[in-house]
Amino acid sequence: MQRRSAVVDLGSNSVRLVVFEGVSRNPQPIFNEKAVLRLGRGLTTTGRLNDEGVGMAMEVLSRFHAIARAMQADPFEVLATAAVRDATNGPAFVEMLRQSMPGVPVRILSGKEEADHSAIGVMCGIPGADGLVADVGGGSLELIHLTETGRHDATTLPLGMIRLADRCGGDLDIAKLLTDQDIDGVDWLSRVRGQPLYLVGGAFRALARLQIARTQYPLNIVHYYTLDVQEAREMTGWLQNSSRRSLESLPGAPRKRLDDIPFAAVVLRRLMKKVQPSKIVFCVDGLREGWYMMNVAPSYLPQDPMESVARDMCARFGRSNTLPEILWTWTGCIKPNETAEEQHLRRIACWLSDIGSHDHPEYRAEQTYLRILRVQGAGFDHRARVWLSLALAVRYSVDMNSPALMPSFALLGDGERRDAVACGLALRLAYSLSGGAGSLLEGTSLAWEGAELVLTLTSTRVAVKGESVRRGLDRLGQALGVQTRFEVNWRSDLPLP
Repeated sequence: MQRRSAVVDLGSNSVRLVVFEGVSRNPQPIFNEKAVLRLGRGLTTTGRLNDEGVGMAMEVLSRFHAIARAMQADPFEVLATAAVRDATNGPAFVEMLRQSMPGVPVRILSGKEEADHSAIGVMCGIPGADGLVADVGGGSLELIHLTETGRHDATTLPLGMIRLADRCGGDLDIAKLLTDQDIDGVDWLSRVRGQPLYLVGGAFRALARLQIARTQYPLNIVHYYTLDVQEAREMTGWLQNSSRRSLESLPGAPRKRLDDIPFAAVVLRRLMKKVQPSKIVFCVDGLREGWYMMNVAPSYLPQDPMESVARDMCARFGRSNTLPEILWTWTGCIKPNETAEEQHLRRIACWLSDIGSHDHPEYRAEQTYLRILRVQGAGFDHRARVWLSLALAVRYSVDMNSPALMPSFALLGDGERRDAVACGLALRLAYSLSGGAGSLLEGTSLAWEGAELVLTLTSTRVAVKGESVRRGLDRLGQALGVQTRFEVNWRSDLPLP
């Protein structure tokens, strides 16, 4: 059995246990359960944790403890955040937990520690993130500045959904004033003006889910869902003015979060007004994934998460761990003057190019498309998902009129679709030539001679007379809009078969 680790996120609104399996660049949750406790309800007026929530917490944590121990999770830790941190009876509550779960660390995070965990979670899920991270919970809003050099200027504000609702008495106009006052007191926010804004936390995720449903966005995936400023302003205005009944009517509406929606929209709107972000990016990875990267897999964070996922899928579903590198070199000429991002996508496609090898032939193309489109992997933004899905479906001869391809046609421009199709056709040609055997592909080359794309065969070991190879070269040329040519140039130094 692979190593397992577990963390409990004990927040002001809910408590969640996540059990991770293995040690890798991309955390793999194998158990994820949440219970709504509302520990922070009434904290603003009483200064204490909600009594009903405390009783529920003791029961839920006992269950979570039993599950984590039965699953042999080590390390296993409980992280308490704003409500426990700020309540007068917080220390007594933590002591009760420690007595009921002997040997289990129960840690009260400071506001800066909470922000830091969330920032590392964003770094885990969105490699290269550079801008402002905003993590909203039930009791607080954590703000932290992410740059290439590290994490800076962490601040915690009393703008969690439960606390803000209590402070304003449910009045949105008062909530706007309180939010502005708190945000205006953060002097370093001027340094992140015009940079991306990364949103973390259940209430912000609920905003994304509602917007995805309302706009019929073609991917029901919150992670990396991105809005421009105008779209986000329109969304927050709609959410502040919509009735609960109208929101409930949307497919997949997060019903348990609907009371928080107007306040989450207020906080986002006021924060956007202050920092004028370049874009808004939703991230599902936060405190829990940050804990995992800090405590379980710290040395893995610098790795490329997309390539890590692709290599793992290649090992599980493909037939060769050496062919992808050969394919990477062989397909290098397909698009002259590739950008670094385009090269990266093509490299990932090479690693994913054989993951449908064991699927039923009648469903292989569509299965591969959906497997990549819906992969649970950090680092895959929506454009990468639909580009790679299309490229690999083409590699398996997908029907281009298939309704399953709709997300790719909806989210990619004409040029991007053309590049994905060309990459897929090049991979299909490579497999027709080699049957997936790298030694055979190394007896061929694909290169430009002027405006003509030439497939040269340099080894007598290559089966050259197959019609599938000739058709594949023709299709690739048609996709690129160029002439192609077959050329045989046997090398005398290679033995005859």
